[in-house]
Amino acid sequence: MTSTERSRVAAVTEEVKMKSIDIVAAVLLVVGGLNWGLVGFFDFDLVATLFGDSSFVSRLVYILVGACAVYQSMQWKSIQRRWRAAVVRA
Repeated sequence: MTSTERSRVAAVTEEVKMKSIDIVAAVLLVVGGLNWGLVGFFDFDLVATLFGDSSFVSRLVYILVGACAVYQSMQWKSIQRRWRAAVVRA
């Protein structure tokens, strides 16, 4: 395998890793959005109900959702570029 081929394989591997992170972040944002919708409409916090009010796991879920929101907002253009390249190749 030439150095160019190795570089291409490394780039594709990195893109796959980043897309996985994109998907996890999007799923957590949907979970957070649904939870906030439940809080707003029904005064029902599903995360607190499942894991306990102010428990370590609940706080961890809230922190992860917040971190994913920051990630998505900071990486928006890169995410669009990664997914657009996949559509063009298909």
